[in-house]
Amino acid sequence: MLRENDNVATALRDLAAGEEIVVGVQEHSLRVRVVQPILFGHKVTVIDIGQGDNILKYGEVIGRATQAIPKGCHAHVHNIDSLRGRGDLAAVEKTHGV
Repeated sequence: MLRENDNVATALRDLAAGEEIVVGVQEHSLRVRVVQPILFGHKVTVIDIGQGDNILKYGEVIGRATQAIPKGCHAHVHNIDSLRGRGDLAAVEKTHGV
């Protein structure tokens, strides 16, 4: 994690289900029990995320949860709608002045 408000962290190695990891962010750290295997480079949730909540990585909104994602779970395309690079959203924002 790079920002304290991030709700996902990137796995720096493959993580096993049941493993407890320590996630560092700035001068703080938190412990997360991994619920399911997470591959290197994939995202793990560091808090419970509700359906429809924004996914925050590196201090930026990168997507929206399509279902509830409990703390310690894999956060990926199966439970996140990406908000990056979507031309349809840019058109809506431009039309509605968002």
